[in-house]
Amino acid sequence: MSEQSTLRVAVLTVSDGVAAGVREDASGELIEDWVRQRGYQVSERTLVPDETGPIANALIRLCDEGTCDLLLTTGGTGLTPRDVTPEATQAVLERTAPGIAEAIRLEGLRNTPRAALGRGVAGVRGSTLVVNLPGSPGGVSDGLGVLAVFVDHAVDLVRGRFTSHD
Repeated sequence: MSEQSTLRVAVLTVSDGVAAGVREDASGELIEDWVRQRGYQVSERTLVPDETGPIANALIRLCDEGTCDLLLTTGGTGLTPRDVTPEATQAVLERTAPGIAEAIRLEGLRNTPRAALGRGVAGVRGSTLVVNLPGSPGGVSDGLGVLAVFVDHAVDLVRGRFTSHD
């Protein structure tokens, strides 16, 4: 990310349990802590149940408002019938970035074979980079570790900022 501005990050938690108030949003908290520790700004933190319409609507709103450079989702990326975050995300993306999702799964596989069950996707809508992270704190931690290596550069590219190819 260029030195003139601070990366603005929106966090979208997708969870029936969290939306109903019966489960704590540990993964959302973990993302918010990571954002702040890196000196980034949390532009918004919101949650929706595991339903395609609300997920897609939240993604569209967050991207199209122009208030975030990076939109991280957590939850809804598994194999249960209610895990529809990847489908909702794919429906609103303009361009995909499959290497990001592949790198997150690969890192997760170093810690658990269950990471292969994750279906998260990544891509761009407008000038926002969107990345689906798993719902578990461990999966989120793995994903954030991957993103830490290149997210500033990726956002600069999405935003059309000059970058070196070092």
